[in-house]
Amino acid sequence: MSKLLQSINLQNTPNHIAIIMDGNGRWAKGKGMQRVFGHKNALTAVREAVAGASDVGTKYITLYAFSTENWNRPKLEVDALMSLLVNSLKKELPEFQKNGIKINSIGNIERLPQKARKVLAEVIDATQNNSTITLTFALSYGGREEIVNAIKNISKKVVNNELDIEKIDDKIINSHLYTFNLPDVDLMIRTSGEQRISNFLLWQMAYAELYFTEVLWPDFRKEHLYSAILDYQNRERRFGKTSEQIESNE
Repeated sequence: MSKLLQSINLQNTPNHIAIIMDGNGRWAKGKGMQRVFGHKNALTAVREAVAGASDVGTKYITLYAFSTENWNRPKLEVDALMSLLVNSLKKELPEFQKNGIKINSIGNIERLPQKARKVLAEVIDATQNNSTITLTFALSYGGREEIVNAIKNISKKVVNNELDIEKIDDKIINSHLYTFNLPDVDLMIRTSGEQRISNFLLWQMAYAELYFTEVLWPDFRKEHLYSAILDYQNRERRFGKTSEQIESNE
């Protein structure tokens, strides 16, 4: 067992970790390769992150795999990413089953190519009874689009007298988001040194702790996840209260 893992308080680990997997392109360019090479070498980091989360008892991981803005990238790269998605899901299914990993997806999935949608649906169905950890892929996902869609759907219910406007609260909004079956994010990790959230889980990260690391995503390993969790544990999570209030409740 690593020293970092031994240092983690397993009674105070984040229940839901969200990760912006940034730096694939820069990693590839640093090796004189095309951006796609970086995406292909990112799978090891995904395995490491999930395994590390499982080690500490985290139950949910959400990966920002493909944003609504990513559709604007060169067609060659988009096609390669979609192909990689299909191949990776097929290849990893036995490992998902072996390790009790439940696969989930959020986003405008209808925009994905038919083959990608089909394989994704098959893997989600095959792993639906797994319970060790829920691994959610944010695909064709945008936080603003998610909130706009929720507002539209709630508004329709109000217009059709299915919902009293005075009954709308955070629980009602939550139930209309892509993440209706997921808890709020406790810890958000972004790799590659960039320090922004890029339209990712805007509602769900209201009280998340944000952690930024210079490590490029293909180089991300368990130890980097442990470091982020240790940093998380050294923060005081007040949720709007004072330090004195938090201490008095301990």
